[in-house]
Amino acid sequence: MKFIVTGTDLLKHLQTISGVLGSNNTLPILDNFLFEVEKSNLTVSASDLETTMITTLEVKSEETGAIAVPARILMDYLKTLPEQPLTFTIDPESMGIEIASSFGKSRMAGYSADEFPKNPVLEDPAEISVPAEVLSEGIQKTIFATGNDDLRPVMSGIFFELGTEGIRFVGTDAHKLVRYSRSDVKADRNGTFIFPKKPLNLLKGTLASTDADVKVEFDDTNVRMSFDENTVIARLIDGKYPNYEAVIPKDNPNKMLVSRTALLGSVKRVSIFSNKTTHQVRLRISGTELSVSAEDLDYSNEANERLTCSYEGEDMEIGFNSRFLIEMLSNLQSEDVQLSLSAPNRAGIIMPAGEDGSGDEDVLMLIMPVMLNS
Repeated sequence: MKFIVTGTDLLKHLQTISGVLGSNNTLPILDNFLFEVEKSNLTVSASDLETTMITTLEVKSEETGAIAVPARILMDYLKTLPEQPLTFTIDPESMGIEIASSFGKSRMAGYSADEFPKNPVLEDPAEISVPAEVLSEGIQKTIFATGNDDLRPVMSGIFFELGTEGIRFVGTDAHKLVRYSRSDVKADRNGTFIFPKKPLNLLKGTLASTDADVKVEFDDTNVRMSFDENTVIARLIDGKYPNYEAVIPKDNPNKMLVSRTALLGSVKRVSIFSNKTTHQVRLRISGTELSVSAEDLDYSNEANERLTCSYEGEDMEIGFNSRFLIEMLSNLQSEDVQLSLSAPNRAGIIMPAGEDGSGDEDVLMLIMPVMLNS
């Protein structure tokens, strides 16, 4: 089998899918890319058994065939080459791979394509088309809120709710929660699934560089997303997602409006002086003044800053984990944010200011308080 491909083009496609490759694979074959040539198309797959990423590019060939190619050595080699055509010649008997460039020839040993795991087949999948920008935004807004607890795997992915009214992405780790909704993208039937974090992190970068529509197909076990020359197939997280609506407090009489960048900057500075275990910052709201403070009694460190805000409600003092607060404020784009509170021991709600739910986009972030040091 023989084909000719541009080295830089091949490298770009391999880099798109190489994130799937694990560093300690249980099966040695998973350290390889699967190359499948069919006339002028080369399809390359990478898998870790849970997630498979596939990319397609054009090559010059009149043949058909498949081989597993060692991933690391191929990518390291391609990185050293300037842009030029490369001729791959594969001996089906010995599984030897020869790469001819303008500098000379290189050889490596390949493996039988039959050893590579087969892609899962989706049974009667539900289907929806989602603009890449919407999917990218949904992942970006919620992925930081997902958990890493192996004992609660359902919280380690993003919960997708697709319906005839719109779509929704939810991420939570029980300390913080983000719900991102879009009413401008609708599915023809209702469905939900929990998408694991690893493939979503890989998708995030690829989606940002395309304006294509993403075809999303899913059944009870797997989800497949296809766009441009790329396909991602991932095994869904099995389990029931927690009833997140039940933890969002509905009655929050105390509402504060404040500049997002001012609050973010203040929390970043003040948190440097906070306790390194709790990362606690204290918000004291009174009238039009917001005081942001932190202290670490063990080292006699403390900081206090004042901001102006617009506030309706009773004077209040509440503590939050500064790292969560910084992540949330960094993932919003609005100039001002609204913080809605009911009591110092109840969750706070952060939303972009001026958002009334009438637009296509709706984002709500929930942060659990931490007990204040007296």
